[in-house]
Amino acid sequence: MPYYIIERNYAEELNPTVEAAADINLINDEEDVRWIYSFLSADHRKSYCLYEAESIEAIRAAAVRAGLPADVVTEVTARVMPDGILAGVT
Repeated sequence: MPYYIIERNYAEELNPTVEAAADINLINDEEDVRWIYSFLSADHRKSYCLYEAESIEAIRAAAVRAGLPADVVTEVTARVMPDGILAGVT
């Protein structure tokens, strides 16, 4: 299944909660997408999330249902490791 990086921009500071994450994961399950992890900017107004999904459309559908922005969605197929080796995204 393809992997995607999602850039999300928030109007206000994001303060994640366990409850919100559980709700997002329920919606993701229904849309057949998997949230792997996210990075949050120092000001908590931007996140970069790694997801696994069949398509960009599935990611966008889950984001709409969860009330989350999905400003930029990019499919990723490889990682460049610190030693310069190209590795798969798994």
